Amino acid sequence: MPTKARKTWAQQLQQNHSVTITMNCAIVGLSRCAYYYQPKLQDDSVIISVEYKTLKQAA
Repeated sequence: MPTKARKTWAQQLQQNHSVTITMNCAIVGLSRCAYYYQPKLQDDSVIISVEYKTLKQAA
C-alpha cells in the first residue's frame, strides 16, 4: 500500500477513534515521520530571476 494511502488511513482512524497517532501509525504500518512529513515547495526564485534577466535583455 502506498505511503499516501496509509497516511490517509491513519488520519481517518485518528478522526473516527480515540487512539493515539503512534498507535494509528503502528496499525497501518506507517512511521510517525511519514505521518508528519510535509513536502517542501520548490523555490522558484532562481527560475524567476533567470526569466527576468532574459526578458530584460530582449527589451
